[in-house]
Amino acid sequence: MNYHQIRERFSRLLLEGVVPFWMSRGIDWEYGGVLSCMAEDGSPISGDKFMWSQARSVWTFSALYNRVERRPEFLKVAENSVRFLLAHGRDDQGRWVYHTDRQGRVIEGAVSIYTDCFAIYGLSEFYRAVPDPQILSIARATFERVRRRIEEPDFSETAPYPLLKGWKNHAVPMIMTETTGELAETTADSELEALADGYAARVMNHFVRPKRKLLLEFLTDRYEELPPPAGTWVMPGHAIESMWFVLHRAWRRGDKALAERAAEVIRWHLERGWDPEYGGIFLGIDAEGHPPFLPHAEKKSWWPHTEALYALILAHHLTGKQWCAEWYDKVEEWAFAHFPMPAVGEWRQRLTRQGLPTTEVFALPVKDPFHLPRAAILILQLIGRANRERPGGAPSLST
Repeated sequence: MNYHQIRERFSRLLLEGVVPFWMSRGIDWEYGGVLSCMAEDGSPISGDKFMWSQARSVWTFSALYNRVERRPEFLKVAENSVRFLLAHGRDDQGRWVYHTDRQGRVIEGAVSIYTDCFAIYGLSEFYRAVPDPQILSIARATFERVRRRIEEPDFSETAPYPLLKGWKNHAVPMIMTETTGELAETTADSELEALADGYAARVMNHFVRPKRKLLLEFLTDRYEELPPPAGTWVMPGHAIESMWFVLHRAWRRGDKALAERAAEVIRWHLERGWDPEYGGIFLGIDAEGHPPFLPHAEKKSWWPHTEALYALILAHHLTGKQWCAEWYDKVEEWAFAHFPMPAVGEWRQRLTRQGLPTTEVFALPVKDPFHLPRAAILILQLIGRANRERPGGAPSLST
């Protein structure tokens, strides 16, 4: 794994492609936030704003400022989204709404706890750049409400796929692992560190099914398996993303055993989720070969590939396993052959199984500055840290 070449590739992609795309096409300087209901080339579809896209943009531009280069324009964009979030993002109970029009008038209210989580994530990162006590207070208050709400028996606010009664989903402890861990790092709060470890354990001890060598997205509220198709639904990219969240916990704790367990789960999902005919990572698969639970399972989306690229570099860094480098090369080759749009600098987000562009909407009609720039930011940060810790970027937990 050639860290120098990877750094050069992702630095160009991020700073010469993705960032200029969003700065020129996606920032709403009139009303605040980002314009994310757009076609692949950035042409607008509507002015509607999904609030988690606004929160994600706060994370991305704050992280660009904090972790890549302290350019004033990055902070200006982050501040623009923060203003929109604080002005329009919460209802009178402090819950974060899901969907507004361009001006911030609510279309759909507090139907997705993920919006709250991305608000915590974005505001926590913004606070590292602008240590405003109000920002941290809002992030903490949001976290406390989310922490309580997800444990209540009637909890179901998981749009775009509401949680059915008697079910638990992987996505909630998954996002709480990383969200809580990042807030813990921002605040140096040991209680939050312990909570993050607990969410990671919930993922590893319940949703990861070693006998199947897969991570299941849905279980009963007693963490037992459901019947198909929901009970056998697997999202390889989601599992891989979840595992790099767990790898962050392993890294923070210096836990080599946990790092190796999480890395092995990444390997399972690449082996099962890779399309043997056309290449690329399937959006979804069924653990037993049944018809998939959700539509578009056979399609190829940008985000599983970006998550895999960062996850594999991180797993290689922490475990030293050669297969991580081999899979990284395979995923990188396919992704860079199919997703980039050289004329606009960004990547396509939706492809057919064969790897051809498609305009079909897979979940939400949005394109936001998150999965691709986040992967690039984290890859650049990791390589920089690796080279500082050990010349050549040798693994830090493999000895």
